[in-house]
Amino acid sequence: MRISDVFKTGVFAFIALGVMLVSGGRALALDPATSVNAPKSNPWDALRDGFDAYKSGHKGEAVEAYRYAAEKGQLGAQWKLARMYADGDGVPRDDYQAFKFYSQVVQQGVDHGSVESAYVADALVALGTYTRTGIPGSPVVANPALAQEYYRDAATNYRNPKAQFELGRMFLSGEGVKTSVKQAGRWLQLAAEKGHAGAQATLGNLLYQRGKVVRGLAMLTAALERAAPDDRVWIGGLQEEAFSLASESDRRTAVALAQDMLAKGE
Repeated sequence: MRISDVFKTGVFAFIALGVMLVSGGRALALDPATSVNAPKSNPWDALRDGFDAYKSGHKGEAVEAYRYAAEKGQLGAQWKLARMYADGDGVPRDDYQAFKFYSQVVQQGVDHGSVESAYVADALVALGTYTRTGIPGSPVVANPALAQEYYRDAATNYRNPKAQFELGRMFLSGEGVKTSVKQAGRWLQLAAEKGHAGAQATLGNLLYQRGKVVRGLAMLTAALERAAPDDRVWIGGLQEEAFSLASESDRRTAVALAQDMLAKGE
């Protein structure tokens, strides 16, 4: 059963809160009228208090305000608490608590295509990652088949490049799905077109291995330039191996093509 058939997905666009506050003419600093200790008339007030407290470095107060808002069904607070527990940001790291808050986000009924959709996609990807490996010491056990359903929902309904990348990897390895290079290439291409460096590198490596040396090496080289620090090690390893095996002529052509790809944003 598809995840989208089970949940009515959606999430509040937490970033939009800053725009709302500015347009209302309020400063983001805490004041007595917006203190987290003041009575909350509605979840929006609590969310605003949490945002203010967090930006001011008072993360304990932020958690208190976010929790109040989350209990009242405020999507932005649920998402933010999930991130804080996942990262150990202001609270002890607790993946199971993060999982539960992400699940609350996914279960909310927000229309597809809304500004909030990026956050439900983020929650779906997080749930996919947790169910892919499981959470030790919790009821969440490894279930790659369920993980790919979470990823597929985010990849298909929200066009999330990280979800598309993870689906591509799963189809390549046969993790939770039947191995299919064709399906892997389809998802990797979609993510690569959105600038996902990992997808570009994986797709480039596939092309290289299938004899399209120049194109594959160029994609690997461009991906390495775009990669975040955490991804540079594994992408660099693939690029260096391919570069060392290519001819001098292919190397020069690939480097020129990579520079052209970077200039064009491809």
